[in-house]
Formats: sequence, structure tokens, C-alpha cells
Amino acid sequence: MEQPNPNLIYWIIFIGAAVLSWIISGSLKSKFKEYSKIPTNGGLTGRDVAERMLHDNDIYDVQVVSIEGSLTDHYNPQTKIVNLSKDVYFGNSVAAAAVAAHECGHAVQHTHAYSWLMMRSKLVPVVSFASHWVMWVLLAGMLLIKAFPSLMLFGIILFALTTLFSFITLPVEINASQRALAWLNSHDITTRETHTKAQHALRLAAYTYVIAALSSLATLMYYIMIYMGRRE
Repeated sequence: MEQPNPNLIYWIIFIGAAVLSWIISGSLKSKFKEYSKIPTNGGLTGRDVAERMLHDNDIYDVQVVSIEGSLTDHYNPQTKIVNLSKDVYFGNSVAAAAVAAHECGHAVQHTHAYSWLMMRSKLVPVVSFASHWVMWVLLAGMLLIKAFPSLMLFGIILFALTTLFSFITLPVEINASQRALAWLNSHDITTRETHTKAQHALRLAAYTYVIAALSSLATLMYYIMIYMGRRE
């Protein structure tokens, strides 16, 4: 029986993932724009929401700052800074509140040593090294597969680490959103109607991480198929 072409399988998965990522990214930007027009209760800005959520969790050593860009929001555990894009930092909308609370969810995880976040943080130096060299090692490994098969195997191991990192990121992001939504609801920052919109926006953001992880896994399987095929 004829074996399926690994190149064809890879490109089908890769193109499918790229299309899904484009659709979700477009939908996320569209919804963020829509929900940016819906005010929060009390007119709280993203900065207000972030600082209030941090203080409610007895966190006083984390800064909240404004940064350039759109949807560039993130929490840096090394510097203990919640970085919010200007639209979120100064915005007083449901979208701004949801994003700000989500990033503070990561700060809460850090404070309470959330296991998945701690595991992710420990992998950062290794994954940084792997991401820098993996493509060069895989390229050299594919060219020299017959003479030095272990070189491509090393490249696959490096890529597997980046894939593992992508999957560990999923529970970290989902848990941060759960913390954010629970806090927004319990402190009446969102109403029943606006809470659903905040939940929708964060779910779309989570989908981008799911697509990235699945795409990375598909690419890893592709490299493994190449390695097994060329060794024969």
C-alpha cells in the first residue's frame, strides 16, 4: 500500500493552520474594536482595573505601565511589570478591562507560584536557545542526514522543546483568563451582558495559542517523518 506523502500532509496542515490563524486573528481584532466601544461600570480604565485587581490579591510589587503597539499586552515575571498597550491602558471599555485583568491574572499566578507558569518560566532560557538555533540545525541535519543523522535528531529535539513550550502555555493562558473573568464578575466591573463579551474576547485570544501549538506539533511530526524516511 502506498504511503502518504509527508510533504503533502504537512502543507495541508500548515495551510489549514495558517488560514485558521488568520481568521481568528481577524475576528479578535474586529471584536476588540467592537468591544472597545462598550464602557465598563464606573468608567474604569485598563490601568484602574489592573491596579485594583493586583491590590485585591495583595500584590503591591508589580508595576502597570503603558507600551506601544496594538494587542502587545503582556506580563513580565522577571521585571514584575504588567505591560499594557495604550488602547488598553487608557481605555475604559470592556475589551480593555478584559485584557488588563487577563495580564494581571499572570501576575497572580506568579505570586502564588502556579505550577504551569513556573514550569513555563524554567523553560524560557532553554527555549530561547532552541529557537535561536533550531532552524540552522535542522537545515544542516537535512543536508547531512546520511553522514550525520544525529545532527537532525538534535534539531528535532530542539524543535520538540519549542513545541512543548507552546502546549505548556495553553493552561497558563486559560487559567489567567479564568482568574480575570472571575474577578471582573465578582467586582461588578462587567454586567451579565458585558461579561459574555469579555469572555468571548479572551476565548478568541486563547484560540490563537491553540492554533500555534497545533501548528508546531504538525511541523514537529513533519521533521520526524523526514528523519525516519531519509534514514531508510
